[in-house]
Amino acid sequence: MKRTIPARRAVRPRATRPAGPSHLEEMFALHLLAERLPAAQREYRFARPERQWRFDFAWPAALVAVEIEGGIWAKGRHTRGSGFTDDCEKYNAAALRGWRVFRFTDAMVESGAAINTIKAALAAEPKE
Repeated sequence: MKRTIPARRAVRPRATRPAGPSHLEEMFALHLLAERLPAAQREYRFARPERQWRFDFAWPAALVAVEIEGGIWAKGRHTRGSGFTDDCEKYNAAALRGWRVFRFTDAMVESGAAINTIKAALAAEPKE
């Protein structure tokens, strides 16, 4: 009698953040250069040492941060339950520390709306 070996189930790798910046982050960085805005700190950790949270772009002196939200139409991390919940926790913690966090979609970066918003944010004094 011939023994058959059961087929192995394919194991999907756990979703991880891609190594390096996304094409949208690179596009936004080019927009910053083109507009001659102050240099941003990339992957800035804002809640040390208790958390590993990072902003995609940050101007710590102005307490302004940018998050580029990719994958919103492809069931990406930012639109699934656990990812969305984690983002809410991160953004609320940032607000409690006085940060103004601007979140941009791919369309906002590509259209120039994102860079125009950040130009206004960096030019304006925070209002109470």
